[in-house]
Amino acid sequence: MIRLKRLNGKEFVINCDLIEFIESTPDTVIKMTTGNKVIVTDTIDEVINKVVEYKRSIYSTIKYQMKESST
Repeated sequence: MIRLKRLNGKEFVINCDLIEFIESTPDTVIKMTTGNKVIVTDTIDEVINKVVEYKRSIYSTIKYQMKESST
């Protein structure tokens, strides 16, 4: 899950695994695989960076757990 802001400034979290695509029109629009669309104040690059950071944290945790279980 990543934390984003709606146009009204309210924060919310979104399941980044359900993002289908992101476009700038000029607002950033996130289309979900569920068919929902969300408009956010974050730029496309900021959303991408948050997804990468989130995925990196998950995979580093999994890698650490696998390393610990093999010892």
